[in-house]
Amino acid sequence: MSESNEQTAAAKPKNTGMILQIAFAVINLAVMGGGAYMVYASTMGWESPKITEEQVQREIASTSGEAELAPMVYTMDKFTVNLGGEPKRTIRLEVNLQMLGKDGFEEVMEPENRAKARDKIVHILNEQVFNDLESIQGKLFLKDKIAMEVNGILHKGVVKDVFFSDFVVQ
Repeated sequence: MSESNEQTAAAKPKNTGMILQIAFAVINLAVMGGGAYMVYASTMGWESPKITEEQVQREIASTSGEAELAPMVYTMDKFTVNLGGEPKRTIRLEVNLQMLGKDGFEEVMEPENRAKARDKIVHILNEQVFNDLESIQGKLFLKDKIAMEVNGILHKGVVKDVFFSDFVVQ
């Protein structure tokens, strides 16, 4: 009798292990099949978009209004100005104004506004000393000050950003 109990006890773990393997295999196949079905089902309903000429015309018309608000860059003539403070130093720089919109670009190109903007920038630069412009923070402060002063001159236009394409202090 003891032999039959041992055989039964040994058979149970083999059966349990076999049952667990089969169960995991069935679950694995079900999950893989479900994932494959979801991929298949999600790609079956896809159609390439149809573009008509009418839609293209509407798109072009809507972007033409945005083109007037697109930033435009106005490059001013180079400046050579004496800096304030001791020892005496000069600065040579080229200022580029990024204008927000075509109206602002045209407004800053008007001779009167261009002269006023150059005058304001010369005054700003005359007030600066070398130690102010030596650091990156000083250059960023100078950009902000130039943008603020030029925006004060303009009525319709807005200076979005100021760029220095040439910046030499001697």
